[in-house]
Amino acid sequence: MNISVLGCGRWGSFLAWYNSSIGHKVINWGPCDAPSFLKLKNEGKNEWVTLDPAINLTCDLQTAVKSADIIIIAIEAQGLRGFLREILRLDVKNKTFVLCMKGIELTTGKRLTEVAMECGVHKNKVAVWVGPGHIQEFVKGNPSCMVIDSYYADLTAKLVDTFKSPLIRFYRGADIVGTEIGAAAKNVMGIIAGVLDGLGLPTLKGSLMARGSREVARLMKALGGSELSAYGLCHLGDYETTLFSQHSHNRRYGEMFVCGERFDYLAEGVTTAEAISKMAREHGVDVPLTDALCLMLKGEPAGKVIEGLFSREIKGEFE
Repeated sequence: MNISVLGCGRWGSFLAWYNSSIGHKVINWGPCDAPSFLKLKNEGKNEWVTLDPAINLTCDLQTAVKSADIIIIAIEAQGLRGFLREILRLDVKNKTFVLCMKGIELTTGKRLTEVAMECGVHKNKVAVWVGPGHIQEFVKGNPSCMVIDSYYADLTAKLVDTFKSPLIRFYRGADIVGTEIGAAAKNVMGIIAGVLDGLGLPTLKGSLMARGSREVARLMKALGGSELSAYGLCHLGDYETTLFSQHSHNRRYGEMFVCGERFDYLAEGVTTAEAISKMAREHGVDVPLTDALCLMLKGEPAGKVIEGLFSREIKGEFE
């Protein structure tokens, strides 16, 4: 199978490495002047992976798109719409797109597959690949489980069969709405976990896991998805790698943010929190943890915000 991975940052370079390791013919694309691309071009590796020489590293987008059977996109979520408009100027007939990022478009509140379809990708040619896994563990040979979801069961099954290996056990998703919402919201909870670490309140992570999953489940249901997806691999299943791991960018961002330190890597949960808060208001869904993070990001003292959460009206746990 010919696989083109568009994006050569942390996750994109891993996806190229992974697909090459399981026998696919791989092209890894990145912008010609991007530091991540230049490092791979000059050194053949970055701080996470060493690319197999068989991988074709290129900054020519047409070359990357033309030969692909499957196009994997691994870029910042907020840049997806503009990037797809550029890709769709090329010949992408009969090509399948797999979105390997987690987020909600801030300006529209759209899920990423919705963005893809609005740009012109056919509904039966787009899927998502999400779930727990840190590159640092994968490259050591430590396995994990992930999920692939789409609007069509046959496409989901085909992609699971294409990407499966002893390193990653895939499950077939059957709730694209819940899968996308859960994967995006996971990063929001990761930032909150980092805030708790920075405040010296890590014991509250148990409460965060339980209550965070409940508010995400409510949102999934309101949007037409299944509440159960909040407790699957797309969300709760990804908590360990986000709420507790030192590798998590979102958790680390939250910790450094509350300590007044600068974090220089991408933390998708920042824009996702605002997007989910807006989405929840429009659908009449209560998301107190997400709203609390938004207040912190706008400058409200974290301690005061947490006090506000504890002073909320008492209610039944599953009301």
